[in-house]
Amino acid sequence: MAFGQFGKTGESAPMAEINMIPLLDVMLVLLVIFIITAPLLTHAVKIELPKASSQPNNTQPENIQLGVKANGEVYWNGERVDAATLGARMAASARLEPQPEVHLRADRTTEYQKVAEVMSAAAKAGLVKIGFVTEPAARQ
Repeated sequence: MAFGQFGKTGESAPMAEINMIPLLDVMLVLLVIFIITAPLLTHAVKIELPKASSQPNNTQPENIQLGVKANGEVYWNGERVDAATLGARMAASARLEPQPEVHLRADRTTEYQKVAEVMSAAAKAGLVKIGFVTEPAARQ
């Protein structure tokens, strides 16, 4: 830092340097204050809450087991149904609250067209929870 000149010119220019020492002192004081007060801000009041055991009251919807054989026959919970009865039962099931899940089982050799028709009928009736049931592969 230059505080002055040794020349005799008598002209003195204003000092254009910033003194950083007071700024650093303030920053260090603030840092110490935050270090001391930060643990105090996370202090929580310890209370003992009452103990109670309860089970959620979830009403489980019934599952509809739909089976589709290779020849196109459709079974509703093990009972053979035709297309008109299938649509009527699906419409009635779609109005239930909570809506039942449809578990669709199809033979391995069933044409995709027959499975798609059953899924389309379920979608038209308003059933939204449709799942495919498969058998796990044999472990080798």
